[in-house]
Amino acid sequence: MKRIYLDWNATAPLRPEARDAMLVAMDCLGNPSSVHAEGRAAKAIVERARTQIADAIGAGSADIVFTGSATEAAALVLDGNGFDSPACEHSCVLAYTEGKNSAELEKTAWQQANGETGVIHDLPEGLGLVDAVQAIGKIPYAFDWSGAVRALVSGHKFGGPKGAGALVVQKGTEVLAAIKGGGQEMGRRSGTENIIGIAGMGAAAEAAAKDLADGVWQIVEQNRNVFEERLLNEVPELIIFGKDAARLPNTSYFAVKGWKAETQVMQMDLAGFAVSAGSACSSGKVKASRVLKAMGYDEITAGSAIRVSIGPGTTAEELESFAAAWLKEYKRFKARQKGN
Repeated sequence: MKRIYLDWNATAPLRPEARDAMLVAMDCLGNPSSVHAEGRAAKAIVERARTQIADAIGAGSADIVFTGSATEAAALVLDGNGFDSPACEHSCVLAYTEGKNSAELEKTAWQQANGETGVIHDLPEGLGLVDAVQAIGKIPYAFDWSGAVRALVSGHKFGGPKGAGALVVQKGTEVLAAIKGGGQEMGRRSGTENIIGIAGMGAAAEAAAKDLADGVWQIVEQNRNVFEERLLNEVPELIIFGKDAARLPNTSYFAVKGWKAETQVMQMDLAGFAVSAGSACSSGKVKASRVLKAMGYDEITAGSAIRVSIGPGTTAEELESFAAAWLKEYKRFKARQKGN
């Protein structure tokens, strides 16, 4: 059975450009902190990736601090620093905040785009931290124009490898290292850089920016919209969260109230489709969506939502195949309801 992957917001497939860059970096012997030729060659790989990412996200006037993930980057900013954020933010932000809005923008963390609903937020200038993880590579984004002081980046969300992230900061912004040691990354994150992951992340960022400029995601959005109309035509009771708001072009988050998300995810997995019940950081538990509850939905609705997130590699035929399989299970669900 051929598997169909529809969980791009959890992690995007590795781009060939990233794979190629990583293979080259694997053959690089030196430590980026060494001053000899081998060390300088390794350092050049890191600095090339730093430039690629800065160019891709419009951060030419900012510092790019490499980390092991966006979660680590969030901790670097938020831990012990008195930030607040709305209750619908990602769990790596909420781990350090109280889930409420702050009157101080410089002490507020917001998502540019929500990874569950796909809803794009209009953010005020001067935010202390923008979680740009889901936005980068899918919609136009420029850190220098955003007015934010800091931003989070995760390489595997736009086709880089897992285990490579970054914190973007306005030059001159203080960042106190949580990991102390040799003073790598401008003294902000010690430890020998993961040049293989960083190389892949840089190459992926460059390729993602080209795709965006070439209009690839407009085709993704068209496919997503056709898919949603297909489901709505068959299931009038379907709730599509954020349908009338500005959304990421690839995200469809929907529910039939009372049909448990956990059941749907398992049914679709058995049918050969990878979908989720929300953020990958919580979907392994398959609980009622915290994001939807923060938006005012009841527990049953929030526990019935599944997310289909697609990308440039997803075909209209694959979405139609998923729709047919999901509708088949929906009819069984309705039959069971009538029988009770």
